[in-house]
Amino acid sequence: MCDQHSTIHCCQEDESQEHHHEHQHSDNNNWQEYFPVMISGILLLLGIILDNLKLSFFTSEIRFIGYFITYLPVGFPVLKNAFKSIQNGDIFNEFFLMGLATIGAFGIGEYPEGVAVMLFYTIGELFQGAAVKRAKGSIKALLDVRPDKVSVKRDEKIMVVNPAKVEIGEIIQVKAGEKVALDGIQMTDFSTYNTAALTGESMPETKQKGEMILAGMINLETLVEIQVNTAFKDTKLSKILEMVQNATARKSQTQLFISKFAKIYTPIVFALAVLITFLPYFFVENYLFQDWLYRALVFLVISCPCALVVSIPLGYFGGIGAASQHGILFKGANFLDVLTQVNAVVMDKTGTLTKGNFKVQQVIIVANDAGNILEKVALLESKSSHPVAKAIVEYVNPHLIENLISEFKEISGHGLVGKIAEDEVMVGNLQLLKKYEITFPDTLATIEESHVVIAVNRKYAGFIILADEIKADAQQAITDLQKLNIKTVMLSGDKKAVVAKVAKTLNINEAFAELLPENKVEHLQKLKDQHFTVAFVGDGINDAPVIALSDVGIAMGGMGSDASIETADVVIQNDQPSKIVTAIRIAKATKSIVWQNIALAFGVKVLVLILGAGGLANMWEAVFADVGVALLAIMNAVRIQRMKF
Repeated sequence: MCDQHSTIHCCQEDESQEHHHEHQHSDNNNWQEYFPVMISGILLLLGIILDNLKLSFFTSEIRFIGYFITYLPVGFPVLKNAFKSIQNGDIFNEFFLMGLATIGAFGIGEYPEGVAVMLFYTIGELFQGAAVKRAKGSIKALLDVRPDKVSVKRDEKIMVVNPAKVEIGEIIQVKAGEKVALDGIQMTDFSTYNTAALTGESMPETKQKGEMILAGMINLETLVEIQVNTAFKDTKLSKILEMVQNATARKSQTQLFISKFAKIYTPIVFALAVLITFLPYFFVENYLFQDWLYRALVFLVISCPCALVVSIPLGYFGGIGAASQHGILFKGANFLDVLTQVNAVVMDKTGTLTKGNFKVQQVIIVANDAGNILEKVALLESKSSHPVAKAIVEYVNPHLIENLISEFKEISGHGLVGKIAEDEVMVGNLQLLKKYEITFPDTLATIEESHVVIAVNRKYAGFIILADEIKADAQQAITDLQKLNIKTVMLSGDKKAVVAKVAKTLNINEAFAELLPENKVEHLQKLKDQHFTVAFVGDGINDAPVIALSDVGIAMGGMGSDASIETADVVIQNDQPSKIVTAIRIAKATKSIVWQNIALAFGVKVLVLILGAGGLANMWEAVFADVGVALLAIMNAVRIQRMKF
């Protein structure tokens, strides 16, 4: 089992190991898939009618030839796959079992039952393929949201090109009704967008000039111009698609166990079938080889592990698909499993529980050249993607001449340091001033609002007060988590007074303030030492270490940094805290359905296996135990797509 927080490409396995059937359901037309079944079905019905009429021309030789021709359309593909599997060293699989059972049925003259078993098996395969396609449908639908053409302004002309050929800084045009192909900044005054492909939310969102527009959004109003600021391969949408495409490769513990179990279970069943055929010779007085061979063949048909091999991954596909419909992206089925065990949710404050839309409330500059200092502060902050930095830049609106900045560095959990012209400028929290041993007024420690402090040339120069707002659904998210008996904890680098106010408003169980990234790691480790299964929810670069340490890392994908999104196991696209609860509910529903399927498959198979070995079940019961149970499990698995969370 790979580490939960390694890159999304680890643990990729050959999908054929998980489900041998999928290659039969690629891009064939429906008539090509169903034609063999229709031919065999009609001929089988005709053969049974002729058998009952007992016509003289329907001799044993003609009867064999007729049923053999009936068998070929559905039997040949299975026998071919069995032969290929044997060549690859994979002997004991469903192809081998079905092939052996039906050939054996022909060998003892049970032609109609041999054809019927293969016919119903193939019908079951078609239903399974359709169910797998449906379960993956909501995931694959995401692949259609990325446009393959974009209109770009070049030399005062509009050219239609592939999005991958658009350079950062170029201006693209998006007409009303068109999808945005690249991330960028809106240059038009305003427009409204459908963001459902990214967030799962159907409510249109209005964007103003200067706001970020993401690939995958649909422009609903007027012609807009967007200045591209991200390469095509690095857009948020491209990263989402990469996550989703690789999600099913990371298997849950249940899937891995069933895959291993099937490889052990099938040879054992085959060995038991051999014993059922020959062992009674030594103990039964009136031993008839044909009778015991028939029982063994029934036993083989029943033992086929299709219901387990197909319905379990199908359940997880359904869970991942249902989550994507709600704007929640799981990077693997294994994280669905882990999320069901979570009993503590630890959250960052800014951007997770609060909007992160800071507004400058007050500026206090104690130095003489206040305007010049504020301009330099904003210039330095323009190098950061933090919401506070964006608020200061928006407030000051400096003349951005970035080549003036040198020796720039971002000190995680402290702030920014850089040289602008001849001045060394520092912007951050009190920890930053303490780190550089810069003296500051004691009154700074008493400010309850969120604020940043400023130092120029190692001397205290002032501070800026900003205000943030709690997200509308944060209260409901905390309440719902606590109803699920999940402990809620908030870890923040903000001031104690600010953190305490938010914690009290939201009724969070525990809250800790003025934390550096390493302090957050320490607090999370304490919870794990207390045997909590912990999910951490964050959005910033400084949250990446805690996300990596948690049992399930959850990133806010809308405002979140690339580092936190890359490190996370689950990404919430619309930044709503309430989606944490939705993700947990989807995970619990998925696990419940998977275990229902396991119980159904094992229960029915064990019962009919015993009846088959005792001669109390024939091929028709065997078909139900195999194909029927598989279909019931599939219908149960696809229910998750229609559930409300």
